[in-house]
Parts: sequence; C-alpha cells; structure tokens
Amino acid sequence: MKRLGRKHRPYYRIVAIDGRQPRDGRVLEELGTYDPMRKDKDTRVTLVPARIKYWLGVGAQPSEKCQVLFKKYMQRFEEAAAKPATPAEQAVEVPT
Repeated sequence: MKRLGRKHRPYYRIVAIDGRQPRDGRVLEELGTYDPMRKDKDTRVTLVPARIKYWLGVGAQPSEKCQVLFKKYMQRFEEAAAKPATPAEQAVEVPT
C-alpha cells in the first residue's frame, strides 16, 4: 500500500511494487485504493480483481493489511465486474 494524503488524513493506493523499492517508491501497477477515513465502510475500498489475481498468480506477496482487504472485498468486486451492463449504461456508450 502506497501512502498518500496529508497529516492525519491518510489515503492509500493498493499497488504492485518491487520488494526492493521504498514503500512510496516507483510502482509496477495500481490495483485499487483504500480510504480509511470514509464513514461508509462499503465505499472505503476499490479493487481491480482481474489484475490482483494476475499479480498473485505470478508470485506477488500481499501485505497483511492487503490480504485482509482482499478477503473482505474481493468477492463483491468480482461480482460487480461479472455483472452485465444495464441497458441505460449501454445507451451511454457511443461507438466511434
């Protein structure tokens, strides 16, 4: 997790990073976000499940906090990604 935000107002990006890089150093890919200051607990986390599964599949080691977030929220984001778009959302997409 890459820490952003200001003093007493943390905001984290869940990232794939080389283990030799510093915590807030150069990242390989951004995999989601975590905002612990949000009051609504369901909106604190955003994840990209396909990319998280890829990185875990090639041997990435998640931190303890990331493991907890993955276990708690991954299924919800997988279901949202698998859910087909509603007709109203499809109407908004304009082919170019």
